[in-house]
This record gives sequence, C-alpha cells and structure tokens, in this order.
Amino acid sequence: MRVSIEVNGKTVEQEVPDRTLLVHYLRDTAGLTGTNIGCDTTSCGACTVLLDGESVKSCTVLAAQADGHEVTTVEGLASGDGLHPVQRAFREQHGLQCGFCTPGMMMATVSLLKENPKPTRDEARAALEGNLCRCTGYHNIVSAVIDASGQEVAR
Repeated sequence: MRVSIEVNGKTVEQEVPDRTLLVHYLRDTAGLTGTNIGCDTTSCGACTVLLDGESVKSCTVLAAQADGHEVTTVEGLASGDGLHPVQRAFREQHGLQCGFCTPGMMMATVSLLKENPKPTRDEARAALEGNLCRCTGYHNIVSAVIDASGQEVAR
C-alpha cells in the first residue's frame, strides 16, 4: 500500500507492505534512525514518537495508521542550530546515560510537558513509567524533565 506521512515537516511517501510498523517506516523508509527499536512490545518506550502531537510507541503502530498524519521524531525536535529545550535539559542534567532510551524519553517528555507544563518529580516519574532506562539512571532523567519545564532542579 502507498503511505504518505509528514515526518518532521517533510512528506515521506512510499509503497510499503500492509503490516509495516511505523518504527520501521521511520528508520528504513524515512532514514531516521534516532527512533530506536528496543522490545517490539511497547514495554520499553525506546521507539516513542509524536503522532499528531501525542506520544505513541511506534513499534505497535502500523505505518498505514499514520498515513495522512504528522509524525515528529527526535530528529525533528530542534529547529535551526539550537537544541530543543528538552534536548538542552537532558544534556545539562546528564539525563543521557548510554543514550539508547534517550530519544524515547525526550519524546515522552515533550508530550508530558504539553499536557502538564509544570510537573512535580513524582508526576514526571509516573508519566515516564512506560519508558525504561537500561542504565536505571532515572534520577537525572527526572531532573531533566523538571529543568525542561523551567522549574528549578533541587540538588
């Protein structure tokens, strides 16, 4: 089937098998490898992207379901030369760890801050519970969420 998705502001159109997952479409068709494949079962969140502004785990969304919609990946967060506030906060708060979960964590954070611009640390932890960090470094990730929200990070 022919699928047309606006990915990070650019239309990507391609003939793909009906059962192509969105994560494979993004990586293999759009060439955007920032979205990682971790578990293929929605358990880890490494594949989190924004579909029409809402976070989804792209390992369980068919590319056909995203046909005609907008998808934002970690590569599409920043505009121009500067980092997106979430990217800046993850760097400054050392929330990057090994980096495998980072794109999914960042996309989940963008979605969280859209819904709750000033989350508490507990709210941030609850919102990110669908995203796993192999390094188990959640403290700095939560600090990055708080920093990205413009709140002071307690030390």
